[in-house]
Amino acid sequence: MATSDMISAEAGKTWLGHPRGLYLLFFAEMWERFSYYGMRAILIFYLTKHFLFGEDKAYLLYGAYTSLVYITPVIGGYLADRFLGPRKAVLVGGVFIAIGHFLIAITEGPGGQDPLFLNGFYLALASIIVGTGFLKANISVLVGELYARDDHRRDPAFSIFYMGINMGGMLGPVVCGLLGELWGWSWGFGAAGVGMLAGLVMFVWLKPWLLGKGEPPAPQQLRARTATGLSQEWTIYLAATLGVVAIWLVIRYAELLGYALLGFSALTVVYIVWRTVGTLGKVDRDRMFAALFLIALNPLFWGLFEQTGSSLNIFTDRNVDRSMLGWEVPASLFQSVNSVFIILLAPLFAVLWTFLDKRRLEPSSPAKFGIGLVLCGAGFLVLVAGAAMAGENLTPVIFVFLIYLLHTMAELCFSPVGLSAMTRLSVSSMVGLVMGTWFLAMAAGNFIAGLIARATGSGEAGNVTQVLDVYTRIGWFAIVVGGLVLLVSPYVKRLMHLDLIGSEEKA
Repeated sequence: MATSDMISAEAGKTWLGHPRGLYLLFFAEMWERFSYYGMRAILIFYLTKHFLFGEDKAYLLYGAYTSLVYITPVIGGYLADRFLGPRKAVLVGGVFIAIGHFLIAITEGPGGQDPLFLNGFYLALASIIVGTGFLKANISVLVGELYARDDHRRDPAFSIFYMGINMGGMLGPVVCGLLGELWGWSWGFGAAGVGMLAGLVMFVWLKPWLLGKGEPPAPQQLRARTATGLSQEWTIYLAATLGVVAIWLVIRYAELLGYALLGFSALTVVYIVWRTVGTLGKVDRDRMFAALFLIALNPLFWGLFEQTGSSLNIFTDRNVDRSMLGWEVPASLFQSVNSVFIILLAPLFAVLWTFLDKRRLEPSSPAKFGIGLVLCGAGFLVLVAGAAMAGENLTPVIFVFLIYLLHTMAELCFSPVGLSAMTRLSVSSMVGLVMGTWFLAMAAGNFIAGLIARATGSGEAGNVTQVLDVYTRIGWFAIVVGGLVLLVSPYVKRLMHLDLIGSEEKA
């Protein structure tokens, strides 16, 4: 059957009112997130317990890694916009990610900072970083391409997609955490690689479900030969491989990466503003400024939220009573709690937004961001209150569940809404770049998260007061900023020109 015939046969097929391609992307992203969150759950412990890094160095390396996996989507988004298209970018990204996870598994070594095994670990991180750059932004772009800009199913679709992300986020820490902490680190990281391979197989096998979306903008140009003697497509793949080597060389200098991140962020925003002011009409220009406002809130939210894998992970390991049903639960397994809450709450939030939209009561995207920041701050204050009630005893585990519950509600007001807003507000020629910049802002947030984690101290018994003091200050700060965002949200909503989207699609 010809490709066009296969696409036509799939076009009218839906599941639960959504294109079947949404569920392909749901499961592909689920397995990618299985690999990422499974690896992330044990990374801080791998650094401190296997390589024996001090916590200052471990927090910096953790922050550098989680920052870089959100910087590279800017480049991946640009390459997809101009050359590869989102589908090919997602595929090659998955290959690099799987290679990275398996490389960590085979370079575990005997422990300690042996240069051979440590450099193998850095090379593996670099491969995962490059792969995430190709995959992360572009799979969200594919979700957006399945829907018209004025389709009211978009926000519910991204909520469903986000639930798939968190199914992987739930399973990854449980499987990789148990294998890594109880059986051996290589088992945990190897399981993450198997998860990514499963996602790749599904993505290739069910390609027709994408209805031809995400293909290269100029396929003939992509096949043209370059000065390297390779096609343009394979030249990009070669450059990506060289990028792995470049990141391997710089990732050990974690402190310098923060300054590089700030400079790269500034240049990217300046470039977007230049294109916005110089090439767009008033409506599209206003929308891009609204998108930049939402992007600007990203570093603050993720700087707070991403304490999960670093300082909160260490705090849970050392200062929380983890005994449940006679078993002391490994701290890494608590990384799945957020994802469990996402799975339970995402359908409710999707229904809630649809219910409110029908009655014209749904909060705007900026208002949802404000609500998310307030809930995020409240989560820290609840944990601080629980630790204060416990006094010199270990903090009851219920307060860890409560902070994850509030942070999950905050995330549902922030991340899927932001993904939907980026695809809705961006012009078609910049959607991959803007989505990449969304993740670049998340990178800044992850670097900030590393700085906050360092400010908490080591998390040992003598420093619990310091940890709780930092959590108190950032909690109140988030609540105040969230309140201010709620105040200005009506003005930002006007910049979005939502009333014109339907007429533009029909024009």
